[in-house]
Amino acid sequence: MSDNVIEVREVQKRYGTFTAVDGISFDVKRGELFGLLGPNGAGKTSTIRMIYGFSPLSGGSLRVFGHDITTGWRDVRARLGVCHQEDSLDEEMSVRDNLEIFAGFFGIPRAVARDRANKLLDFFSLENKEKASVRELSGGMMRRLAIARALINEPDLLILDEPTTGLDPQTRHQLWEKLADLKRQGVTIILTTHYMEEAAQLCDRLIIVDHGKILVEGRPRDLVAQFAGNQIIESQGIPRMGTLEDVFLKLTGRELRE
Repeated sequence: MSDNVIEVREVQKRYGTFTAVDGISFDVKRGELFGLLGPNGAGKTSTIRMIYGFSPLSGGSLRVFGHDITTGWRDVRARLGVCHQEDSLDEEMSVRDNLEIFAGFFGIPRAVARDRANKLLDFFSLENKEKASVRELSGGMMRRLAIARALINEPDLLILDEPTTGLDPQTRHQLWEKLADLKRQGVTIILTTHYMEEAAQLCDRLIIVDHGKILVEGRPRDLVAQFAGNQIIESQGIPRMGTLEDVFLKLTGRELRE
Protein backbone atom coordinates (compact mmCIF):
# COMPACT_ATOMS: atom_id res chain seq x y z
CA MET A 1 0.00 0.00 0.00
CA SER A 2 1.32 3.42 -0.97
CA ASP A 3 2.17 5.93 1.75
CA ASN A 4 0.54 8.61 -0.41
CA VAL A 5 -3.12 9.40 0.14
CA ILE A 6 -3.06 12.02 -2.62
CA GLU A 7 -0.92 12.14 -5.76
CA VAL A 8 -1.18 15.29 -7.89
CA ARG A 9 0.67 15.28 -11.22
CA GLU A 10 0.86 18.32 -13.54
CA VAL A 11 -2.72 19.27 -12.67
CA GLN A 12 -4.31 22.22 -14.44
CA LYS A 13 -7.56 24.10 -13.97
CA ARG A 14 -8.75 26.61 -16.53
CA TYR A 15 -11.81 28.83 -16.53
CA GLY A 16 -12.12 29.98 -20.11
CA THR A 17 -8.87 31.77 -20.91
CA PHE A 18 -7.89 32.11 -17.24
CA THR A 19 -5.57 29.47 -15.77
CA ALA A 20 -6.22 29.10 -12.04
CA VAL A 21 -3.98 26.06 -11.51
CA ASP A 22 -0.98 25.75 -13.80
CA GLY A 23 0.59 22.29 -13.84
CA ILE A 24 1.19 21.63 -10.13
CA SER A 25 2.50 18.35 -8.67
CA PHE A 26 2.68 17.22 -5.03
CA ASP A 27 1.92 14.27 -2.74
CA VAL A 28 0.14 14.08 0.61
CA LYS A 29 1.31 11.24 2.82
CA ARG A 30 -0.88 9.08 5.01
CA GLY A 31 -1.38 10.55 8.48
CA GLU A 32 0.19 13.95 7.85
CA LEU A 33 -1.26 17.43 8.13
CA PHE A 34 -0.48 19.12 4.83
CA GLY A 35 -0.80 22.86 4.29
CA LEU A 36 -1.81 24.68 1.13
CA LEU A 37 -0.89 28.37 1.40
CA GLY A 38 -1.10 31.29 -0.98
CA PRO A 39 -2.56 34.77 -1.52
CA ASN A 40 -6.16 35.30 -2.56
CA GLY A 41 -6.66 33.96 -6.08
CA ALA A 42 -3.53 31.81 -5.97
CA GLY A 43 -5.38 28.59 -6.88
CA LYS A 44 -5.81 27.02 -3.43
CA THR A 45 -9.57 26.50 -3.47
CA SER A 46 -9.54 25.40 -7.11
CA THR A 47 -7.01 22.73 -6.17
CA ILE A 48 -8.92 21.29 -3.24
CA ARG A 49 -12.17 21.29 -5.22
CA MET A 50 -10.46 19.06 -7.77
CA ILE A 51 -9.13 16.81 -4.98
CA TYR A 52 -12.60 16.00 -3.67
CA GLY A 53 -14.10 15.65 -7.13
CA PHE A 54 -16.28 18.77 -7.14
CA SER A 55 -14.47 20.43 -10.06
CA PRO A 56 -13.15 18.53 -13.11
CA LEU A 57 -9.48 18.70 -14.06
CA SER A 58 -8.49 20.65 -17.16
CA GLY A 59 -5.27 18.66 -17.44
CA GLY A 60 -2.92 16.32 -15.62
CA SER A 61 -3.83 13.48 -13.25
CA LEU A 62 -4.99 13.27 -9.66
CA ARG A 63 -5.27 10.13 -7.55
CA VAL A 64 -6.84 9.88 -4.08
CA PHE A 65 -6.60 6.61 -2.10
CA GLY A 66 -5.19 5.12 -5.30
CA HIS A 67 -8.30 6.03 -7.33
CA ASP A 68 -8.23 8.25 -10.39
CA ILE A 69 -10.48 11.12 -9.25
CA THR A 70 -12.03 11.42 -12.72
CA THR A 71 -13.40 7.86 -12.64
CA GLY A 72 -13.38 6.80 -8.99
CA TRP A 73 -14.79 9.89 -7.30
CA ARG A 74 -17.66 7.97 -5.68
CA ASP A 75 -15.22 5.71 -3.81
CA VAL A 76 -13.14 8.73 -2.85
CA ARG A 77 -16.02 10.82 -1.51
CA ALA A 78 -17.14 8.02 0.80
CA ARG A 79 -13.78 8.19 2.58
CA LEU A 80 -13.30 11.93 2.98
CA GLY A 81 -14.79 14.83 4.88
CA VAL A 82 -14.87 18.42 3.65
CA CYS A 83 -15.33 21.61 5.63
CA HIS A 84 -15.83 24.54 3.28
CA GLN A 85 -14.76 28.10 3.95
CA GLU A 86 -18.41 29.17 3.87
CA ASP A 87 -20.59 27.41 6.41
CA SER A 88 -23.31 25.30 4.79
CA LEU A 89 -25.02 24.33 8.03
CA ASP A 90 -28.82 24.22 8.12
CA GLU A 91 -29.80 27.11 10.37
CA GLU A 92 -33.33 25.78 10.82
CA MET A 93 -32.11 22.52 12.35
CA SER A 94 -30.69 21.78 15.76
CA VAL A 95 -27.01 21.13 16.30
CA ARG A 96 -27.66 17.40 16.70
CA ASP A 97 -29.90 17.18 13.64
CA ASN A 98 -27.21 18.82 11.51
CA LEU A 99 -24.99 15.85 12.37
CA GLU A 100 -27.49 12.99 12.28
CA ILE A 101 -29.34 14.03 9.12
CA PHE A 102 -26.05 14.66 7.30
CA ALA A 103 -25.02 11.11 8.27
CA GLY A 104 -27.96 9.85 6.22
CA PHE A 105 -26.27 11.04 3.03
CA PHE A 106 -23.62 8.38 3.67
CA GLY A 107 -26.17 5.66 4.39
CA ILE A 108 -25.14 5.51 8.05
CA PRO A 109 -27.80 3.72 10.16
CA ARG A 110 -29.69 5.95 12.58
CA ALA A 111 -28.37 4.26 15.72
CA VAL A 112 -24.78 4.51 14.47
CA ALA A 113 -25.30 8.15 13.50
CA ARG A 114 -26.64 8.92 16.98
CA ASP A 115 -23.63 7.30 18.62
CA ARG A 116 -21.17 9.15 16.37
CA ALA A 117 -23.00 12.43 16.96
CA ASN A 118 -22.68 11.91 20.72
CA LYS A 119 -18.93 11.40 20.42
CA LEU A 120 -18.44 14.41 18.13
CA LEU A 121 -20.56 16.69 20.30
CA ASP A 122 -18.40 15.71 23.25
CA PHE A 123 -15.14 16.01 21.29
CA PHE A 124 -15.96 19.55 20.12
CA SER A 125 -17.54 20.62 23.45
CA LEU A 126 -20.98 21.10 21.92
CA GLU A 127 -22.94 18.65 24.07
CA ASN A 128 -24.70 21.46 25.94
CA LYS A 129 -25.86 22.96 22.64
CA GLU A 130 -27.21 19.84 20.96
CA LYS A 131 -30.83 21.06 20.98
CA ALA A 132 -30.01 24.64 20.02
CA SER A 133 -30.57 25.87 16.48
CA VAL A 134 -27.50 26.81 14.47
CA ARG A 135 -28.40 30.51 14.46
CA GLU A 136 -28.07 30.53 18.26
CA LEU A 137 -24.39 29.52 18.08
CA SER A 138 -21.35 31.75 18.21
CA GLY A 139 -19.01 31.86 15.21
CA GLY A 140 -16.56 29.53 16.93
CA MET A 141 -19.28 27.01 17.74
CA MET A 142 -20.48 27.06 14.15
CA ARG A 143 -16.98 26.28 12.88
CA ARG A 144 -16.63 23.44 15.39
CA LEU A 145 -19.98 22.06 14.28
CA ALA A 146 -19.01 22.33 10.60
CA ILE A 147 -15.86 20.31 11.24
CA ALA A 148 -17.80 17.82 13.37
CA ARG A 149 -20.23 17.29 10.51
CA ALA A 150 -17.34 16.67 8.12
CA LEU A 151 -16.21 13.88 10.47
CA ILE A 152 -19.57 12.09 10.81
CA ASN A 153 -18.59 9.46 8.23
CA GLU A 154 -15.26 8.83 10.02
CA PRO A 155 -13.20 9.91 6.99
CA ASP A 156 -9.64 8.88 6.28
CA LEU A 157 -9.00 12.30 4.74
CA LEU A 158 -10.26 15.64 6.07
CA ILE A 159 -10.13 18.75 3.87
CA LEU A 160 -10.39 22.09 5.67
CA ASP A 161 -10.67 25.29 3.64
CA GLU A 162 -9.65 28.17 5.93
CA PRO A 163 -11.43 26.69 8.98
CA THR A 164 -10.44 29.41 11.46
CA THR A 165 -11.03 32.55 9.38
CA GLY A 166 -12.74 35.22 11.46
CA LEU A 167 -12.33 33.46 14.79
CA ASP A 168 -10.91 35.08 17.89
CA PRO A 169 -7.45 33.88 19.05
CA GLN A 170 -8.80 31.75 21.91
CA THR A 171 -11.24 29.87 19.68
CA ARG A 172 -8.58 29.47 16.99
CA HIS A 173 -6.18 27.86 19.46
CA GLN A 174 -8.93 25.53 20.70
CA LEU A 175 -9.51 24.36 17.14
CA TRP A 176 -5.77 23.85 16.68
CA GLU A 177 -5.80 21.46 19.63
CA LYS A 178 -8.69 19.52 18.11
CA LEU A 179 -6.94 19.23 14.75
CA ALA A 180 -3.78 18.00 16.48
CA ASP A 181 -5.91 15.38 18.27
CA LEU A 182 -7.42 14.23 14.97
CA LYS A 183 -3.96 13.89 13.45
CA ARG A 184 -2.86 11.76 16.40
CA GLN A 185 -5.88 9.54 15.68
CA GLY A 186 -4.49 8.91 12.20
CA VAL A 187 -6.66 11.25 10.11
CA THR A 188 -4.87 12.74 7.11
CA ILE A 189 -5.65 16.47 6.90
CA ILE A 190 -5.30 19.09 4.17
CA LEU A 191 -5.49 22.64 5.45
CA THR A 192 -5.73 25.91 3.55
CA THR A 193 -5.12 28.98 5.67
CA HIS A 194 -4.06 32.61 5.59
CA TYR A 195 -2.68 32.39 9.13
CA MET A 196 1.04 31.72 8.94
CA GLU A 197 1.24 30.94 12.65
CA GLU A 198 -1.47 28.32 12.16
CA ALA A 199 0.46 26.66 9.35
CA ALA A 200 3.71 26.77 11.32
CA GLN A 201 2.06 25.21 14.37
CA LEU A 202 0.07 22.48 12.64
CA CYS A 203 1.59 21.48 9.31
CA ASP A 204 4.07 18.65 8.84
CA ARG A 205 4.69 19.90 5.31
CA LEU A 206 3.22 22.61 3.13
CA ILE A 207 3.30 24.21 -0.27
CA ILE A 208 3.03 27.91 -1.08
CA VAL A 209 1.27 28.60 -4.37
CA ASP A 210 0.85 31.79 -6.35
CA HIS A 211 -0.61 32.43 -9.80
CA GLY A 212 -1.47 28.73 -9.99
CA LYS A 213 2.11 27.51 -9.52
CA ILE A 214 3.96 26.00 -6.57
CA LEU A 215 6.65 28.36 -5.35
CA VAL A 216 8.08 26.15 -2.61
CA GLU A 217 7.43 22.91 -0.71
CA GLY A 218 8.77 21.62 2.57
CA ARG A 219 8.54 21.55 6.35
CA PRO A 220 7.77 24.95 7.92
CA ARG A 221 10.98 25.14 9.95
CA ASP A 222 13.09 24.16 6.94
CA LEU A 223 11.47 26.84 4.79
CA VAL A 224 12.06 29.46 7.47
CA ALA A 225 15.71 28.46 7.71
CA GLN A 226 16.11 28.49 3.92
CA PHE A 227 14.30 31.71 3.02
CA ALA A 228 14.14 33.84 6.15
CA GLY A 229 17.24 32.80 8.05
CA ASN A 230 17.56 32.62 11.80
CA GLN A 231 17.51 36.39 12.29
CA ILE A 232 16.14 38.89 9.79
CA ILE A 233 15.96 42.26 11.49
CA GLU A 234 17.18 44.09 14.55
CA SER A 235 14.97 46.64 16.31
CA GLN A 236 16.45 48.66 19.16
CA GLY A 237 19.18 46.06 19.50
CA ILE A 238 16.73 43.11 19.79
CA PRO A 239 16.94 40.48 17.00
CA ARG A 240 13.60 39.26 15.53
CA MET A 241 13.59 35.59 14.50
CA GLY A 242 12.53 34.66 10.96
CA THR A 243 8.99 33.26 10.64
CA LEU A 244 6.86 31.49 8.07
CA GLU A 245 5.13 34.82 7.42
CA ASP A 246 8.50 36.25 6.36
CA VAL A 247 8.89 33.34 3.91
CA PHE A 248 5.37 33.88 2.55
CA LEU A 249 5.88 37.61 1.98
CA LYS A 250 9.31 37.10 0.46
CA LEU A 251 7.95 34.62 -2.09
CA THR A 252 4.56 36.14 -2.91
CA GLY A 253 5.22 39.84 -2.42
CA ARG A 254 3.50 42.45 -0.28
CA GLU A 255 0.97 43.92 -2.68
CA LEU A 256 -2.72 43.66 -1.82
CA ARG A 257 -4.73 40.91 -3.55
CA GLU A 258 -8.46 41.02 -4.23
